[in-house]
Amino acid sequence: MSAWTVSGELSDTEADTVFRWIGQESYWAKGLPRQLFDRSLAHSLCFALRDGQGALRGFARVVTDRATFAYLCDVYVCPSVRGQGGGKALIGAVMDYPDLQNLRRWMLMTRDAHGLYAPFGFGPPADPGRVMVRVDPEVYARLNARADGDDSGQALAS
Repeated sequence: MSAWTVSGELSDTEADTVFRWIGQESYWAKGLPRQLFDRSLAHSLCFALRDGQGALRGFARVVTDRATFAYLCDVYVCPSVRGQGGGKALIGAVMDYPDLQNLRRWMLMTRDAHGLYAPFGFGPPADPGRVMVRVDPEVYARLNARADGDDSGQALAS
């Protein structure tokens, strides 16, 4: 088993790898435009999971005010190391991060990793009727279509 490490540093090459994982391989963000991905990294706490040899094996991102709320998102563990404790090491490091202590509420969404998150205190909302979401599943396709037809580069500008 590898000795896992987690840090907040990503090289440019590692950011390219994470973009491929999230924007091309994930079920939740396929088609994510690169400019939006880069902006998401810049405005979030990012966590890189590395194996004992230092190779990037996973990633997680937290959107937070660092006082009351955190949204854990874009958690990805490389398929070749799933089931080897990397996901637990990654989520443990996120939960132990100093700026994320004593928050009143954490949120995340997952299709199939409930077993990973439950030991860290995550569960279904006590009153789901109070939770509301607004989802636009076609936003990336629209933005990519605009970017393809717009040579000015303004289609995805922040």
